[in-house]
Amino acid sequence: MKFSELVLKNRSYRRFDQNVPVPHENLVRLIDLARLAASPSNLQGLKFLLVSNQAECGQVFQNVRFGGYFKDWGGPVEGERPSAYIILLGDTTIKPTFEIDAGIAAQTILLGAAELGFGGCMVKAFMRESLRRVLDLEEKFEIVLVIALGKPAETCVIEDYDPEKGIEYYRDAEGVHHVPKRRLDELIVH
Repeated sequence: MKFSELVLKNRSYRRFDQNVPVPHENLVRLIDLARLAASPSNLQGLKFLLVSNQAECGQVFQNVRFGGYFKDWGGPVEGERPSAYIILLGDTTIKPTFEIDAGIAAQTILLGAAELGFGGCMVKAFMRESLRRVLDLEEKFEIVLVIALGKPAETCVIEDYDPEKGIEYYRDAEGVHHVPKRRLDELIVH
């Protein structure tokens, strides 16, 4: 698959076929890709917690929120929930901030997942303290980002941004997830 095809395939999926597991060896492979990616000052302050056990996935799910623009949607229903998570943790004994590291690592993980036939979503809306307790984390770890993973069970399409409609993603009557993107000519400053 060409890189441009991989980028187009890598959407923010929020509904999955929960019956299709993400094998543990695939999760490890994704972390191996992330560890090879750039890290500011090469400090490599991220650690990764892999969750693929069904019961543990359920506990994580109870502490994350999906699709903020979908006002009347409580998140994926049973059967459409992620079958795995990768929790990005910042090791505060190595460095104090992790946003750049997390962005690079998360995009690398999601592109790798797309190559393997999976999809995911970066989730920043989570109940930090409750999730920390569920994961039984050491104090030195800051939860930076949660990546939900699984076999996509929805269609996502990109469309041109319309100022009258706004940037909010939406689902149409058939359940297709539409994602407005600004046109290239709007992004390049002359």
